[in-house]
Amino acid sequence: MSEVWPDLAGRIGGGRHLLPVRVYYEDTDFSGAVYHANYLKFCERARSDCLRLLGIHHHRLEGLGFVVRRMVCEFLKPARIDDLLEVETRFVELAGARLELQQKVRRGGESLFEAQVTAALVDAHGKPRRVPKDMAMALLPLASP
Repeated sequence: MSEVWPDLAGRIGGGRHLLPVRVYYEDTDFSGAVYHANYLKFCERARSDCLRLLGIHHHRLEGLGFVVRRMVCEFLKPARIDDLLEVETRFVELAGARLELQQKVRRGGESLFEAQVTAALVDAHGKPRRVPKDMAMALLPLASP
């Protein structure tokens, strides 16, 4: 599928992943602004597509999976229907089973939402598992300097 729509999962460059997101009617609340929980969905899509572009596919993790352990969110300004947003994902730190990420949702150059995300790799029983060396190497293009 990626050959037919090469940019569907966004793009990686300059130490970050960028995912375009269009705001649809279903993303908004009664006021016409993006419902707050949908920013979390936009960020989840960006994290998943970022990993996909790095060759880390959820369905191939064989008994492992990523879970969000902690998020600190700032809602700065509202997005509205038909806005074209860009979700930026940067990896801040990788230590053992833990990934620290920074995500921003922007409209143009304006930040609308920011999140500090702590994710962990866990097994099928929910126990933390050290990120395998090959996966850690795949994350290097997004490692902070």
